[in-house]
Amino acid sequence: MQFDAALIVSFGGPQGPEDIRPFLANVLRGRRVAPERVEIVAHHYEHFGGVSPITALTMRQAEGLRARLAVAGCRLPVYVGMRNWHPLLAETFRQMSADGVRHVVAFVSAAQHSYSSCQQYRENVEAARAVLREEGRADVAVTYVDSWFDHELFVEVNAAHVQAARSRLTPAAASRARLIFTAHSIPATMASGSRYESQLRAGAALVADRVGMKDWVLVFQSRSGRPEDPWLAPDICDYLKDASNAGLTAAVICPIGFVCDHIEVLWDLDEEAAAVCRDRGIEMARAEAANADPAFIDMMADVILRTVQRAGRGRLLPIVVSPTSAGLPPSTGARPSRSAGPASV
Repeated sequence: MQFDAALIVSFGGPQGPEDIRPFLANVLRGRRVAPERVEIVAHHYEHFGGVSPITALTMRQAEGLRARLAVAGCRLPVYVGMRNWHPLLAETFRQMSADGVRHVVAFVSAAQHSYSSCQQYRENVEAARAVLREEGRADVAVTYVDSWFDHELFVEVNAAHVQAARSRLTPAAASRARLIFTAHSIPATMASGSRYESQLRAGAALVADRVGMKDWVLVFQSRSGRPEDPWLAPDICDYLKDASNAGLTAAVICPIGFVCDHIEVLWDLDEEAAAVCRDRGIEMARAEAANADPAFIDMMADVILRTVQRAGRGRLLPIVVSPTSAGLPPSTGARPSRSAGPASV
């Protein structure tokens, strides 16, 4: 088996104010959501200028991945396909087909497994392939990389970002801070049929152990849907209020359930959770997501190379863990620009 290219599958996001509502219409296709809820989320995007950082971050990941694979002797082109905004998956599959790509190794930008975080992406990929067949174009077969929620480099990236966030606290607060991991809430019925929560807890435990913070907890955010339907809890803001009443005075928040700093991070954590912390006197620092950290790109290359090697493409150079691999600068731990990403509606 031989691969012709690598593909990063991601969520997508608007690139200007005029894109916000068409983008949200794509996100909501097939779902019945109250118009007022849609407008609330649209205003979140407007608060950040209507530009999601996810496209730029994913393109940086693709650029770094292309270079990293070349260093390892695997000169595959790297494509990007988005579920909800340009470059849409159907557009990317048309381009791959036209470029002569017939078998691609795919990396879905979601670490933990659930229907909405992984399976839905795969269904969207199959829909894009169906478009090729309907249009009489050559099909592009897809092989997915293995699970990476507990990959050594993913743990390393999150641990480094937690340490960077903790260093922004005052020394007294840093010594007593609780490490609060967050992830997107999903319906309890969906969670019961997936490995989502167990993988989140396992990954969080590895990060907490790496940074030596025994006081940690997993909470959820960005809940949507009908109020009467049970979703994974507690919500981050509810948790902070209850923890404050119980004496919490310092926190490091790590969005381990997110690959990039989406609207769920920039709004729900940097705005809403931060406001709760200010009101309750909790000193808080928020760790950035993996984003385009060079170690995360090393991880992407590693799982792709392992898939290529299993397929019998040939002997490749091993991944060497280095913060400057593929010519990329080391991570500074700086927070990304304050712009919006994918929404929960």
